[in-house]
Amino acid sequence: MSHWIIAPVLIPALAGLFLLMEVRERHRMRRWTGLLACVASLVVAVLLVQQAWDGTHTVYKLGNWEAPFGIVLVLDRLSALMVLLTSVLAFPALIYASCGDDRKGANFHGLFQFQLMGINGAFLTGDLFNLFVFFEVLLIASYGLALHGRGPERVKAGLHYVVLNLVGSGLFLIALGLIYGSTGTLNMADFAVKAQALTGTDATLLRVAVLLLWVVFGLKAALFPLYFWLPAAYAGATAGVAALFAIMTKVGIYAILRVTALAFAAGPFAGLGHEALWWLALITLAMACVGVLGAKRLATAVAYLVVMSVGTIVATLAVGQAEALGPALYYLVHSTLICAALFLLADLVARGRGDVGDRLVAGPAILGGGRLSLLFFVAAIAVVGLPPLSGFVGKVGLLRTVPDPLYWALLLIAGLCGLVAMSRAGSTLFWRTTGESAGLRPSRRRLLAVLLLLGLSPVMTIWAEPMLQWTAAVADQLLTPQAYIQAVLGGAA
Repeated sequence: MSHWIIAPVLIPALAGLFLLMEVRERHRMRRWTGLLACVASLVVAVLLVQQAWDGTHTVYKLGNWEAPFGIVLVLDRLSALMVLLTSVLAFPALIYASCGDDRKGANFHGLFQFQLMGINGAFLTGDLFNLFVFFEVLLIASYGLALHGRGPERVKAGLHYVVLNLVGSGLFLIALGLIYGSTGTLNMADFAVKAQALTGTDATLLRVAVLLLWVVFGLKAALFPLYFWLPAAYAGATAGVAALFAIMTKVGIYAILRVTALAFAAGPFAGLGHEALWWLALITLAMACVGVLGAKRLATAVAYLVVMSVGTIVATLAVGQAEALGPALYYLVHSTLICAALFLLADLVARGRGDVGDRLVAGPAILGGGRLSLLFFVAAIAVVGLPPLSGFVGKVGLLRTVPDPLYWALLLIAGLCGLVAMSRAGSTLFWRTTGESAGLRPSRRRLLAVLLLLGLSPVMTIWAEPMLQWTAAVADQLLTPQAYIQAVLGGAA
């Protein structure tokens, strides 16, 4: 049994413990500990992608207890892809935060690692209760990170975020109780088998539980009407934290995708809640258009772009077109990386404008504005979906595989709204200047972090064909749940 699968959980867990024990005043040592842990996680993530490349399912039985009674971690192409995306995102985000933002509060680096532990665990677990546990780990860490740096606006947004997610955690527990009461299991593979045989009252209880799960996962993914916490929380967080938070909504999307494909792709519960998800995703996309046009800060506009990507992806999943899943996963990777880069850029712009910050009003010229304007131009093209960068490739793939005219119209309108918003932001921030700035020039390390994230968009464009083939292979494996169930349950299947 390969032990590599548990490394993405153990590495940040052990690093977080070491960081809590290290002397807080030794910032250089704490930074190197966190960065080395991120590098180690990235190396392991690459190894896991290679391990899952041939389509095999790797099952790790903790304590060597057999499923469905023991806790299992399951590695397939989808979980390997998401763990790799998390590791790729975490390294530049931590580089940026280590330029001074980490000193704004205690235990930043420990919380950062525990956040990674929860995210990776949620992607790898094969058990619904442990999905809840890892959700709580990443949420508790994110509460501290969202409030990191203090300030009244940050505290207000953070408290809204905490309260809503506590409600979501309560609903999640109720859903798990209903699932266990009706099926007698919380193992995902075993649940997928037993759900097909339910009738009568048990089937009704399971339908209620599934609808509660959609509410919980919709809250994590920031679907309408549960997305209102996101713009203020993300825009109010420090830049490195906001960049890491760009993958938080994708955890909710992953949970929807995993549970749907595994347990509700066929049988009496096939398509349960899909129509509601479809309309909620379209409304989310429309509301994000309104939000991005009305944003008064660049960071707020980027937060609404995150919401826009959520609506785009969830609508694709809800429409049920198997061939659309590959382009949707490609777009998920692209949107996560580009929105993270834009959060870092928004902070650099705010630092360069002094007291005006990233507010979309005329202000002093940005120190180092030439380089920042070029980076902003590239990021804006990528996030809007204009050629030749990865956003264009992803959107063309979605338009080709999702035939619904309403989806086409909203996706194109969303692109236009994003273009207008980014054009307004760029012209206001870089052209409407009122004099010299009292801000700070961007440091090389901060620019390096932005370049690491932005540089992945042309890489995704150059290797678009093999990446789309890989995401299509991920989709094919996901849509054949029998192999997953057989790998987890073995003869018990």
